[in-house]
Amino acid sequence: MILPIYTYGQPVLREATGTVEKDYPDLKKLVGDMFETMYKADGVGLAAPQVGLSIRLLVLDADSISKKHPECKGFKRVMVNPVITERSKETVSLEEGCLSFPGIHEKVSRAAKIKVTYQDEDFNEHTEEFSNFCARVVQHECEHLEGHVFIDNISPIRRQLNKGKLNSLIKGTTSCDYKIKPVKK
Repeated sequence: MILPIYTYGQPVLREATGTVEKDYPDLKKLVGDMFETMYKADGVGLAAPQVGLSIRLLVLDADSISKKHPECKGFKRVMVNPVITERSKETVSLEEGCLSFPGIHEKVSRAAKIKVTYQDEDFNEHTEEFSNFCARVVQHECEHLEGHVFIDNISPIRRQLNKGKLNSLIKGTTSCDYKIKPVKK
């Protein structure tokens, strides 16, 4: 089932999320719905707050961008309760977008390499290192779990230049090619 993606201005996007417990109801169905929603919106990652749930859950599939970013070939994960435990001092600045911010793209500086601990949808423990664009995708989605969004990482001048687009999102006047849930007017 395709879920609406919550856009900028929705309070859930600014909330720190809670731990997903093993008895979370219908977790595998939710994971499937999140993947379906992400694919319909042409995304490479989706965090639970983006579908209105304040829980520590991500779905990621960056295989579609592997021609431009070869390290993303086969990069598909479900991350339950992820925590970034290490970040390299080396950073890389690249343009990003976000499904909760349709039409807005900005350069964001992120760690070039990270280490993440998480559980899969069966609650098996994993620790993995990611680099380059895979690291960027994981960092971007993990920020959602802390109540942060990618525009928090851009300069005040760049935020000001996007003020009209941000106001359109808050007013619910933005349109896009996928199902969204704007702030109620």
